Amino acid sequence: MDLFKFLNKDSQRSKNVAKERLKLVLIHDRSDLSPRLLEMIKGDMIRVVKEYAEVDEEGLDIKLTRMKRESDGMPMSALVANIPIVKVRENE
Repeated sequence: MDLFKFLNKDSQRSKNVAKERLKLVLIHDRSDLSPRLLEMIKGDMIRVVKEYAEVDEEGLDIKLTRMKRESDGMPMSALVANIPIVKVRENE
């Protein structure tokens, strides 16, 4: 009986991963941003932040997501960046 519980957990995990991937595909599709353009934006953001701080590139997480505008609740695309800063550079 425990084997069935274990297999069910794996299928739930796979289901959730597939669901998240589908959401990302739909978000990218609706935003009209090509993957190439999104990569260019990410590169520019990282380059600018690196001018002011040392960043942990392993921990970088930049993604496109959907959210609702506060003013009217309409859905919109949002670029969310999590850029871990190791050390702020001294002013030159």
